[in-house]
Amino acid sequence: MTISDTRLLARICLAFGICVGLSVRDAAAQWIPIDLGSLAGGDTWAYALNDHGQVVGVSTAASNDSVYRAFSWTLAGGMIDLGTLGGSRSSSSAVNNNGQIVGWSTTVGDGTARMFSWTTATGMVDLDTTAGGSTPIAVTDSGQIVGSTPFLRDFPDFVYPHAFSWTPAGGMLDLGSLGFFSEPWAVNDGKVVGYSAIDANYLLVHAFSWTWASGMVDLGTLGGNYSLAVAVNRKGQSVGWAQAVDGQAHAVSWTPAGALVDLGTLGGRMSTASAVNNQGQVVGTAFTEGEFERTHAFSWTGPGGMIDLGTLGGSDSYASAVNINGQVVGDSDLANGQVHAYSWTPGGRMVDLGTLGGDSSSAVAVNDRGQIIGSSRFPDPVSYGQYKWVGVLWEPIADLGCTGTLAGCDLKGANLSGAYLKGANLSDANLKKVNFSRANLAGARLTRANLKNVVFSNANLLGAQLTGADVSNAVWSNTICPDGTNSDSNGGTCKGHFKE
Repeated sequence: MTISDTRLLARICLAFGICVGLSVRDAAAQWIPIDLGSLAGGDTWAYALNDHGQVVGVSTAASNDSVYRAFSWTLAGGMIDLGTLGGSRSSSSAVNNNGQIVGWSTTVGDGTARMFSWTTATGMVDLDTTAGGSTPIAVTDSGQIVGSTPFLRDFPDFVYPHAFSWTPAGGMLDLGSLGFFSEPWAVNDGKVVGYSAIDANYLLVHAFSWTWASGMVDLGTLGGNYSLAVAVNRKGQSVGWAQAVDGQAHAVSWTPAGALVDLGTLGGRMSTASAVNNQGQVVGTAFTEGEFERTHAFSWTGPGGMIDLGTLGGSDSYASAVNINGQVVGDSDLANGQVHAYSWTPGGRMVDLGTLGGDSSSAVAVNDRGQIIGSSRFPDPVSYGQYKWVGVLWEPIADLGCTGTLAGCDLKGANLSGAYLKGANLSDANLKKVNFSRANLAGARLTRANLKNVVFSNANLLGAQLTGADVSNAVWSNTICPDGTNSDSNGGTCKGHFKE
């Protein structure tokens, strides 16, 4: 996976043959990008996070990208391997606010992938009861899991996947279909939304909602043949897109009662919605007006309608997610053709979140604390011409108690392992006992900072300014010193190798 799910969503209508597929960069002052690391030296992808900052995803092996593991990551504990159900592959899909993680894993012999649930108390537990295997996509705080599994034959010669719901009390329940296959996309503790084929040739594919009381309900279209529901909030409002009579896709919202609302476009032909918060704010992507239509991220509310979020100076932008505060994240083109993750807030602007030193990044989710996850790409230092992807958490400095700037901030005891702080201004900051292992502090200003008992293991301090800093009892191990030497070659220290 090398693009955000939102870019995929914006173009998913291609599968049905109906679509064609100014800000400032001040993110360093408001967020600290943190490299989530890797389990075995390969690529890492962050897929979801909860409101406590727990991140889940998948990490590959450097020597063999067909071997990969589900992981859980926290700022305090770092990355842990969730293991497998006996095979060589596993991947985590979602995590709830109780720390329950769901995903899939192969068993011995790497046969059928099976659904698992993982908690710190139970470890990985096989929940699958099907012969064909199951793929979960979401889990609620009450433990309801939704996904798809090919456990029912709709047609004598084919096995079509069906949406399912799994609960601790009732186990796995087939949600049925509108005729043939069904796939869920989201759940809100009882209400499941997704899409289902009405005919075997997929000429009619409609969005659905499912509840315990009503079963599966066809949500209809705007007069065309296709629709898709991709998100649902706690109030039961669903969003997605639907085909109109003219064949174009429009972003839509379904009320809790099922009424269909066309959200319009930004003047162009098409639009798609990707997320909705509990206040009813919808975000997505829409074509703009003009001879050469561009794709721009949008935010929509009932009172304000659809507004263009703009770009980071390039031609296109995409919206992935929105939190309770109206903060929107996604990715956007820059004027130089690169693609960077961004954050946008109501009444504010689109802010470039930057990268971990490479040329590309994308944001896929944001929690209600404003923590953002995604991925960043940079050239692979080992394989020429190849790229390495790493999972990223953008940690708001406000979440760490800093106001406006890191300079002079009290970060005592913070775990900033893997932080990308190249060129950052940390002068006069209280950094006592901060864990800077694997951190990139190249060119950072650490003048007069309190660095007592700081851990600099595997950190990069090349060109950093430490004039007047107190580095007593600092831990140096394989540290690139400010003058470019290695602490291990300097008697286990960088003292005497600072840049004045």
